[in-house]
Amino acid sequence: MELPYEEQRIKEVVEKYGIDVKKLEQEQEKLSKLLVFKDSINFDVAERIAGIETVFAKNKIISAIVVLQNGELVEQEYFEDKIRFPYIPGLRAYRELPSVMGAFNKLDEKPDLVFIKDSIHPRKLGMASHFSVIASVPVIGISDSLIVGEIKDDSIFLNNKIVGKVLRPKVGANPIYVSPGNMISLKTSVELTKKMIKEPHKFPEPLRLARKYAKEVLEEVFKSF
Repeated sequence: MELPYEEQRIKEVVEKYGIDVKKLEQEQEKLSKLLVFKDSINFDVAERIAGIETVFAKNKIISAIVVLQNGELVEQEYFEDKIRFPYIPGLRAYRELPSVMGAFNKLDEKPDLVFIKDSIHPRKLGMASHFSVIASVPVIGISDSLIVGEIKDDSIFLNNKIVGKVLRPKVGANPIYVSPGNMISLKTSVELTKKMIKEPHKFPEPLRLARKYAKEVLEEVFKSF
């Protein structure tokens, strides 16, 4: 009998790389206890709002970050590195965080808030939350797919707790899923996401521009191959 995809993938990675998956999952559970889903600042006066996107090219990983201040693009940076960790379901942060932190640390000034593409995580420590714990910055996770959780009346439940909201910012388009990564409430996460979306797009502007910038960097990297 074949194993489910995720279990099979983990089995293959353990055999090939010798990574202690269980230890990393336990670390995620430990770090998840540090998360605070309350507003850490007055977000009404937040000025510098960033978006982060990570892309891959052959054996390269590229993380791009853009910063908007009062709606205007004021800074953008990227970090390029070799892929140093394999893809393992549920452990995305261990693959991407070094590159993301490389880009984040190149900024001249720390943003007040960061948007990052991320879905609800089974151990409540996805990329958005893990990055927030390391970088000590409020983060909102945005996704166009749902890995875990149950939707009831536009609320996303995990283990009988509301962990996110469903938004339909564009008529005829698939919804997006909003969840607080850390240092921000769900209510404020939804309000700021709505505020940062510009028609006809469905993703908040910092995240959309980060994706655009990442693609531009990726094209330049491909030219060097």
